[in-house]
Amino acid sequence: MTITRKQFLIFAAASLAGAAGAKVVSGAEIARETAAPKGAKRWAMAVDFQKCRWDEGCNQCSAACKSAHNLPDLPDKTHEIKWIWKEKYQTAFRQQSEVVNPALTSHPLSLLCNHCSTPACTKVCPTEATWKREDGVVMMDWHRCIGCRYCMAACPYGSRSFNFVDPRPYVATVNPDFPTRTRGVVEKCSFCNERLDIGKMPACVESCVEKALTFGDLNDATSEIRRVLASRYAIQRQPELGTGPAVYYLI
Repeated sequence: MTITRKQFLIFAAASLAGAAGAKVVSGAEIARETAAPKGAKRWAMAVDFQKCRWDEGCNQCSAACKSAHNLPDLPDKTHEIKWIWKEKYQTAFRQQSEVVNPALTSHPLSLLCNHCSTPACTKVCPTEATWKREDGVVMMDWHRCIGCRYCMAACPYGSRSFNFVDPRPYVATVNPDFPTRTRGVVEKCSFCNERLDIGKMPACVESCVEKALTFGDLNDATSEIRRVLASRYAIQRQPELGTGPAVYYLI
């Protein structure tokens, strides 16, 4: 595999950057980060700190995801399968940014796969069980996955889960329209690719009554997500690594 000079400089800078931080993202930077073949989409999500009902214990987004994708309720939480989940700000961002209201940093926030422009996970998979679509969605093929967990080690965001046990006995109500998984495979958020392909929004986005999640095509200058990101400050998780996260957090 070869890399361009630009990619080499990005990775070199990431190696020197050290500890993770938060970066304010501008509309111009978003346009530069989303280079794609002409006509291709680049799906992305924005999570609004201020709209998320963190103080009321709302879990509608994760409940909708769980129902749509047959996520198990495992008794051993160390084996939890997570597609979208909540973490403390300090866990997600490690270093606080001076532009973030201190009152917000005590809130838990929703995390999911970042569907990176340059995903580290796809480079280490020996069977190509994980790959990136042209529209930016990082996918998993559970039939090709051999459970080596190299992708989990490569992902700097902790966005992948491993099925240490057979998850199927722990799925309360099986959605027949989505495949169940087996023991020994890795899984993660897929931006609801099965819904995107028929013109629907991800289940988490549709379920959020507070409209705290905005989803859309970054390559469409008229899209709602471009409008939101142009009008608000946004930060990404560890952008200095050069992975190009497609999940933004509005502050």
